[in-house]
Amino acid sequence: MLRGMATVSYFADDHAAAQAWYTEFLGIEPYFHRPGYAEFRLGDYQHELGLIDRKYAPAGADTPGGEIVYWHVDDLEATVARLHELGAKEYEPITERGPGFVTASVVDPFGNVLGVMTNVHYLSVLTERS
Repeated sequence: MLRGMATVSYFADDHAAAQAWYTEFLGIEPYFHRPGYAEFRLGDYQHELGLIDRKYAPAGADTPGGEIVYWHVDDLEATVARLHELGAKEYEPITERGPGFVTASVVDPFGNVLGVMTNVHYLSVLTERS
């Protein structure tokens, strides 16, 4: 069955601009790229974020579809503020979902929904694996 997230794919009409924007936001260069595709490895488990030229997108991938991948962050407020500084628009404000679970999401300048959260389960799994 599902063993872990392999790649989250975001699409952009201006692939070069999306690669530059995510490089600025993440503070790292993509580890892999070719024309129309760039990939970053992120976080404790080196999950992959792929940026793809929208001309390769499957049908229906041009609008948010309701699914949101939430990336764990240590400072949710600072991360959301930085995303707004870089031109992302609020999709859902910072919202407490329960003790230890706080989420927010934005739409990046290329139309993709980016979710961020603080998550006590993520931290406990990370601690257990150490």
